[in-house]
Amino acid sequence: MLVSARSFAEYRAMFALTDRDLEQRILDCPGGAASFVAEAGQRGIDAVAVDREYASNREELGLLVERETLFKRGQLMREAADFVWSWYGDPAGLLRERIGSARLFRADITARPERYLAGSLPQLPFADDSFDLVVSSHLLFSYGNRLGRGFHRAALLELARVARREVRIFPVVVYDTGERYDGLERLREELAGVGIGSRVERVAYEFQPGGDEMLVLSCAGYRAQASSEPRVTAFDPVRWRHREGVSRRIA
Repeated sequence: MLVSARSFAEYRAMFALTDRDLEQRILDCPGGAASFVAEAGQRGIDAVAVDREYASNREELGLLVERETLFKRGQLMREAADFVWSWYGDPAGLLRERIGSARLFRADITARPERYLAGSLPQLPFADDSFDLVVSSHLLFSYGNRLGRGFHRAALLELARVARREVRIFPVVVYDTGERYDGLERLREELAGVGIGSRVERVAYEFQPGGDEMLVLSCAGYRAQASSEPRVTAFDPVRWRHREGVSRRIA
């Protein structure tokens, strides 16, 4: 699993966030080292991030991500033809944006620690309907070939539990194959069966070819029920390639 730092502007594009959306209480799950919450706070937006890395790497996460970004510069240059550059312009533009986001995150988690909570799917440390809107970037379907269907179902139900209105997940393609997650339609049918409507919506952001869609869950009619099913867990450790000195596909 990889951790990166995406900006407020990227979030707006990835999740098609309107000014009205940003008037709501928002959860970023998992937040990683993104600067969304930091920049949201500068704009008076009520946003919170949750991530398991905030429990163990809280103080150094922003610096780790900055170093990771710099480490993969050469690989990014070599693989530039594999990506869509309409958003960043070129690899140098991507590196500037990611490093800038990591630095904003690092400053904000120190200044406003209460906005960054340790926790991970599929069991979040929030009460039902704690947020109006939940956004989830580059985790669930991105790792669709590593995280099992049971984990995906449990994670989506948990995101819907804490969201009063909507959950938005981006992207719906697997990061190392570029293919749409093959269990998506089955998951949508299962969610519909418990009162969670969904749609796949195209957005004005694409970096990985074909990765320009998000899944939107409508949660207003959903009420979580106590479950007798065993808890589904999934652990995919973060790979800090700059520490290992190895290369892996850019995400």
